[in-house]
Amino acid sequence: MQVTVRPGRPYPLGARATSAGVNFALAAPRATAVELCLFDPDGTETRIALPARDAGIWHGLVTGVEAGQRYGYRVHGDWDPAAGRRFNPVKLLLDPYARAIEGDVTFTPAAYGHDASDPTQPDTADSAAVMPRSIVVTELPPAGETMTESPSRRSLADAVIYEVHVKGFTATHPGVPESLRGTYAGLAHPAAIAHLTSLGVTAVELLPVHHSVPEAFLVAAGLTNYWGYNTIGYFAPHAGYSAEVRAGRPGGQVTEFREMVDALHTAGLSVILDVVYNHTAEAGADGPTIAFRGIANKTYYRLSPSDPLVYVDTTGCGNSLNVGEPFTLRLMMDSLRYWVTEMGVDGFRFDLAPSLARSDGSFSAVSAFFDLVAQDPVLAQVILIAEPWDVGQGDSYDLGRFPAGWSEWNGRFRDTVRDFWRSHDGMLPDLAARLTGSPDLYTRHSRGPDASVNLVTVHDGFTLADLVSYDGKHNEANGQDNHDGTDDNRSWNCGVEGPTDDPAVGALRARQQRAMLSTLLLSRGVPLLLGGDDIGRTQRGNNNAYCLDDEVTWWDWDHVDHDLNAFTANLIRLRHRHPVLRRTRYPAHPEAVRWFTPAGDLMTDADWSDAAAKSAALVLSGTLDADHDDAGEPLLDVDVAVLVNAWWEPLEVALPWADAVTVESDSFEPGRAGSTASGSITIGPRSFVLVALA
Repeated sequence: MQVTVRPGRPYPLGARATSAGVNFALAAPRATAVELCLFDPDGTETRIALPARDAGIWHGLVTGVEAGQRYGYRVHGDWDPAAGRRFNPVKLLLDPYARAIEGDVTFTPAAYGHDASDPTQPDTADSAAVMPRSIVVTELPPAGETMTESPSRRSLADAVIYEVHVKGFTATHPGVPESLRGTYAGLAHPAAIAHLTSLGVTAVELLPVHHSVPEAFLVAAGLTNYWGYNTIGYFAPHAGYSAEVRAGRPGGQVTEFREMVDALHTAGLSVILDVVYNHTAEAGADGPTIAFRGIANKTYYRLSPSDPLVYVDTTGCGNSLNVGEPFTLRLMMDSLRYWVTEMGVDGFRFDLAPSLARSDGSFSAVSAFFDLVAQDPVLAQVILIAEPWDVGQGDSYDLGRFPAGWSEWNGRFRDTVRDFWRSHDGMLPDLAARLTGSPDLYTRHSRGPDASVNLVTVHDGFTLADLVSYDGKHNEANGQDNHDGTDDNRSWNCGVEGPTDDPAVGALRARQQRAMLSTLLLSRGVPLLLGGDDIGRTQRGNNNAYCLDDEVTWWDWDHVDHDLNAFTANLIRLRHRHPVLRRTRYPAHPEAVRWFTPAGDLMTDADWSDAAAKSAALVLSGTLDADHDDAGEPLLDVDVAVLVNAWWEPLEVALPWADAVTVESDSFEPGRAGSTASGSITIGPRSFVLVALA
């Protein structure tokens, strides 16, 4: 390989092609030297010392290389784990800013920076043969110049979000060509998009697509990290989801991903990425050395102040990123901006988000990360959704504590809805708050109902079909003796554990699914629907299927519940039709939200205090405290009423507050619609009914 090198530019970080060559820049502030390693197709390695260092960034402009070049780094410095330094130049390292990555980690002893027999000493085996490679890619023009305009500027309150796994969604889809199944191109295929648009969702939330590697213990067990919450490349689309890579074109995942985003935008769908900036795939002190640990261990990871041998772990994955460190914050911000400006995505859901707000160890709504996002002219305009809990800290559950501009996965909504429809006592007051956008949680920082991302099921836990079919988890396939996964499922099998041919049990399960879907999709707040819940997808009782990449987690397109799919689509149409269900502010007028007993009387304190109460009527004014459109016109609606009955018998509800009602949705009788005279209406057992008021 004939190359030359001279000092380049410290910014931007990563590998960028220029007219003069490729500029390589790596942040390694405590290193004594950095070698760029270039690999020929036959695996021959050429090492080049980066000649310049500015403010902790090593850089060099290399001629004689171009797009498609495989590369990595070897970083020199002292090995002193007790001081937090783990430099080991015999280990090949990925570029944290790599736009594409090729290959997998092979978990031999060479993959580890430390000696397995004495972790205080460095391992001496070269790791190049067991490590993936970074790839230089051709720079794409800014997303706005070539892509369909993003639909994400619609109010988040108008959104219906659909959580999907890129591979699982189309892995067996009969309408997607086999060569594209399970890929970004497969998700962009018209047959896949047709399911989304016919359902009526407005956004897809993709499980992690940053390049990830599985944990060593999973590989040893013949499993993998299917969900992808084990990131190693924050700029690189995961190669395993690429039809281009599958066809022998490494690096093609970049263009393929962007074309997928463009196709979804063309269909009117926003794209939200589930991102994992809380930890990396290098795990704890006993984990492999793939990138960050060997480049700048103290910079990228939180280490115990009293013992730098110990990694602070607020994620349950062995390490936590050091969000009090400027280079780490820069990595996160550069990555987020890249996915918006160059890849075209519309927003992010942040996994274990409190870990991002621990600049000094405790959660803070005014942390450095939140401040940087709020002041960034790009990121302050996109969708920002927090998973508002992390692991093992006194302040790990931070629901309702995030700053203005952020929405949150509402775990209280999930728990309340599950318990209410299981007919548990004492749930009606909490359900009332969830139906009206959880004002008890989100008035802080002047946020509104759209701060509440409502959910009943997500990837982590039971699917909706399993929630009504299993009392307990069945995770035997995970290889951990069913000890993994939560035991707090708040599920009910409706009388039989697992599959059954009993028609009465089947009818009850169908009723329960429809009641919960109705509550999710017709409450104020932003509904998040687990992909596949609309077609009855099951994981056979597995509530922690993160390690299964097979028919358990793939969608079964041969057994679609078409009636449930049609019912769900109708609910979404109703939500889009009624702006009164999508308010962005909590009402100030006392009659904008009213609650009645089934007898037709306004609810009193005594009524709310009745632990046995399982039914009520919510009346929402379509005119009072209305939002306004972009032209300043009020978004008026008819008054609507929500009738809920968690009793196991039919219930007559008095309607003295309406001259007549039109039944718009009935979870007990899915096809029911039409008008009824004022006076009363009978609603079925375990049912949710939406009516429009004359």
